[in-house]
Amino acid sequence: MNVRRPFGYELLLDLYNCDPKTVNDLRLCYDFLEEAVRVLGVHKQSPPFIFQSPEEGFEDKAGLSGWIPLIESGIQIHTLAIKNFISIDYYTCSTVNEKMKRNLIQFAQKIFQPTSIDKQFLLRGKKYYSK
Repeated sequence: MNVRRPFGYELLLDLYNCDPKTVNDLRLCYDFLEEAVRVLGVHKQSPPFIFQSPEEGFEDKAGLSGWIPLIESGIQIHTLAIKNFISIDYYTCSTVNEKMKRNLIQFAQKIFQPTSIDKQFLLRGKKYYSK
């Protein structure tokens, strides 16, 4: 059987019941994105972009959204303060190994202190290299 590699890989982390002091901390989430680059051993294209959602009219969506573009693709973070929930997406058209996954998970645990984490690992562009 001829197995082709996919175009990319995506590690999705859902962090539940994070430390309430962390989910709306703009500086902390910015620094998380900056440091995640080192933790993963990847290369950033620019500093992170991070935005705070308005609370008025969007109470259930209040939180932060951020992204750091990578040469290899990008890392995103989204927080929902009302639930102390954080989602982190790491997408790469390079490679992801078990050590990288473990390092990012441990780093997120250390910074945000969730009580539990759901993890998913996806193959993206499975047919990209097909003839």
